[in-house]
Amino acid sequence: MVRNDEFYLRKWVEYYGRELGRENLYIYFDGIDQTVPAFCEGTNVVVCEKLQGNVAQGDKKRINFLSQQASGLFKDYDLVIGTDADEILAVDPQLGISLVDFLSQSDIKTSISGLGVDVGQHLEKEGRLDPNMPFLSQRNYGRLSSRYTKANVIARPLRWGSGFHRVKGHNFHIAKGLYLFHFGYFDMERIEARFADPSRRADGWTRHLKKRSKTIRLCSTRKAYSWDKTISIARKIQTIFRPIYALNKPSMLEQVVIVRIPERFHNII
Repeated sequence: MVRNDEFYLRKWVEYYGRELGRENLYIYFDGIDQTVPAFCEGTNVVVCEKLQGNVAQGDKKRINFLSQQASGLFKDYDLVIGTDADEILAVDPQLGISLVDFLSQSDIKTSISGLGVDVGQHLEKEGRLDPNMPFLSQRNYGRLSSRYTKANVIARPLRWGSGFHRVKGHNFHIAKGLYLFHFGYFDMERIEARFADPSRRADGWTRHLKKRSKTIRLCSTRKAYSWDKTISIARKIQTIFRPIYALNKPSMLEQVVIVRIPERFHNII
C-alpha cells in the first residue's frame, strides 16, 4: 500500500514483476487523489480512500486492511507476500534459484522471514544515487536489523502486526538464504527531500525520519564486517533472543552490526 512513493514503487514493480509476474502483484493506493503511474500496467491496482491518522494509527489501519486483502487472495494462491514499497525480498544469488523456486521448496506452516538488512549509505565512499542503476551496485553497506526481519511470507490467512513485523499469535521462522533489503533510508539526499514534504511533517514524520537517518551515520562511521561470516551469527541471535514486549519478534540485543553487501547481490535489485 503506497502513497506518493513512485520512486520506490517503480523498483518494486520492476523486481517483483520479474520474479512473480505482474499479474500476481496487488497494489493499493492510499487516497483517491493518487494517480496510478503508467509503469503499474499489468498489475492489480486498487485506489482506496485515504486512511487517516498519525504514523502509528495509519500503520495499524493499513496492516488491518492488507491482512484482510491477503486473506481473500488465498482462494487463488498458496502463498502471499506482503511488503512495503521500499522492501525487496531476495534469495542469495549463490543458491542459483529464483524467489518462486525458493519459496516453493520451503516448508512453510504459517510464515517465514528473510534476515533483515537495512541498507544505508557510506557518505565518504558513496555518492548521488542513479535511480536507473541497480540499487545494490551503488549502496554496499547495511545494518543487520531485526526490525526488518519481518514475517512477510504467509501460508494461510493470518493477521500481520503493523509494518509486517510479525504475525499475531504465531512464532517467526527466519529462512536461511533469504533476505529482506530495506531501502527506505539509504540515501541522504532523499531523506532531506522527505523533510520538505509538508504532509509528512503534519503527520508526525519529522522525528521518525531523523531517527531513520541513523542508519546512514552508522554505515559511514562503524566498521563493516564480512557478510558471509556475520549473517549466520545474526540469524542465530535473532532466532534465540526476543524483545520482552513482543516474544514473537526477533531481537539483535541492541547490537550494531554493519556488513558489506557482497558483489553477488549488486545487480539483482
